[in-house]
Amino acid sequence: MPPLGPQPGINMRIEISPSNTLHGTLILPLTQGDDVADASLTGVPSALKAQIANALSEGDFKGKKGEILSLVGTGEGRALLVGLGKTKDLNRDVWREIGAKATAAMKPSHGKEFTVAAEDGDMHDLAAMAEGMMLRDYSYDVYLTKDDDDDEDDSEAVVRFACEDEDTEPLAATVKRMASVVKGVHRSRDLGNCPPNDLYPMAYARQAMEYAEGFERLNVSVITYEEALERGMGGLVAVGMGSSRKPCMVIFELNAHITGRAPVIVGKGITFDTGGISIKPSPSMDEMKYDMGGSSVVFGLMQALTESGWEGKVTGIACMAENMPAANAQRPGDVIRTYSGKTIEVLNTDAEGRLVLSDGLWKAGEYDPEYIIDLATLTGACVVALGHEASGLWSNDDDLRSRIHEAGNAVGELAWPMPLLPAFEKEMTDSKIADTRNLGAGRWGGANTAAAFLKQFVPSRGEGDDEEQIPWAHLDIAGTYWGAKTNATVKHGATGVHVRTLHRLITGE
Repeated sequence: MPPLGPQPGINMRIEISPSNTLHGTLILPLTQGDDVADASLTGVPSALKAQIANALSEGDFKGKKGEILSLVGTGEGRALLVGLGKTKDLNRDVWREIGAKATAAMKPSHGKEFTVAAEDGDMHDLAAMAEGMMLRDYSYDVYLTKDDDDDEDDSEAVVRFACEDEDTEPLAATVKRMASVVKGVHRSRDLGNCPPNDLYPMAYARQAMEYAEGFERLNVSVITYEEALERGMGGLVAVGMGSSRKPCMVIFELNAHITGRAPVIVGKGITFDTGGISIKPSPSMDEMKYDMGGSSVVFGLMQALTESGWEGKVTGIACMAENMPAANAQRPGDVIRTYSGKTIEVLNTDAEGRLVLSDGLWKAGEYDPEYIIDLATLTGACVVALGHEASGLWSNDDDLRSRIHEAGNAVGELAWPMPLLPAFEKEMTDSKIADTRNLGAGRWGGANTAAAFLKQFVPSRGEGDDEEQIPWAHLDIAGTYWGAKTNATVKHGATGVHVRTLHRLITGE
């Protein structure tokens, strides 16, 4: 079982209080041009007020977005000034970002108690700031050896938000729900950061099963390698059969007793990707442990939904495999038969994520879903197109595409609509010996042809003239799941992107 990093709430606890009495270090968000009025710093020692006023008047702190000034060790009290930027540019994304920046700036010299004085922010602004603080309250240090006599204080920090009396209860409820969702994000990060010698397909499966034991409403089942062979899951089998640690498919079912259609979320779970026989170049190959990012989002989402108390039905499918070169590995030129019955000509074994997803998407159809969404660190071409600023979003359904796009915008996780053109589908079916091929004809539009490949394995329902493909969307998170330097909520490594997007899409919150 791979070790886990800390979960939210272990290092930081958010409290909501109608009192604006200062406890510990003051965290003061300021916009550009703000001065320090007595009314906005109730309960703050006069010496600290004077320090803050002096820093502003001398130009040591201008309030630019993300700017931080620490006032520690001089006079009475301690403070972190955090810049909000220009008032006209303020939005929830800014509040979330400055919350993350404030957490990143906390040092032992600030102590373990903090008070946020943001009386001008409304309840939703304060909630976004709290969310940013919790998201940034994460590290993955379980493999670092610590001295037995290490007396570092591991007690949690307490951050108090002062708000209006009428906002206390709703803000506390919102932050509590957010904390549950953030725990899911951190679960996704833990999985993505875990070394591949400890996190492999069945290790993921065991962790999922052990997690589900604590919740009556959540069930986890596993389709083993042998069962995948029997069922004809040729995509999953072909990718993982070269590894000594065989592939599997992990299925999460939340509130399965509920009747009716519900979302099914499918994740690519390549716990390490060498490229197979089409082996990758060695630079940065160590980062290929994060090629299971889609499956980590599935796990994190199911945890977030479970612990935030979602009462609806949701299914998650994680397609787990390790892509290794070996005597029994698949080869370029092989033709495989997938779970759907369609055959695929394998032109490159490094285009493997789409193969495991072909079986996962078809399996999703067995649940008669409301819609299917898959997530995958699928293509470098998507990173070329969108950088690390947005995930690529393809869909066969305009309404679903818009809803995902809007949910991502609401939580600061951009999902950018991309074209799903017939020409791309035609390119992927241009094989002389199989129903489809796993690689496009040239280097251009690689993220688009990959999405067009996946579309072929989206199930339909109905018969004859009434037959139609189930609403489906594909999120390519290759550029956003790992080490996005512009993401203030992440210090390093896996980001857990789109756990919050999909939670909002599904729950509306």
